[in-house]
Amino acid sequence: MKRAPVQNIHFHLTTEQIALCDLLKASGIASSGGEGKAIVALGRVTVDDLPELRKTAKIRAGQKVKLPGLCILTHAAGTNFSEED
Repeated sequence: MKRAPVQNIHFHLTTEQIALCDLLKASGIASSGGEGKAIVALGRVTVDDLPELRKTAKIRAGQKVKLPGLCILTHAAGTNFSEED
């Protein structure tokens, strides 16, 4: 059985860290911080392949945030990446 492709979103941090619900909003997954919090509360988010239920978990460069069909790859400001990362 084939899996649907996962869409990768590359997100460059402007600070050392960002709250998970704010990352979902800033990356366009959620239309508001409240919607981001609701997505996390539903248990649909993993951070580095571990379930994450803390709405304001601090996400740092190098971490992978996954939702069904999506993967947000976080990068430090000013870093280069390839689409194959």
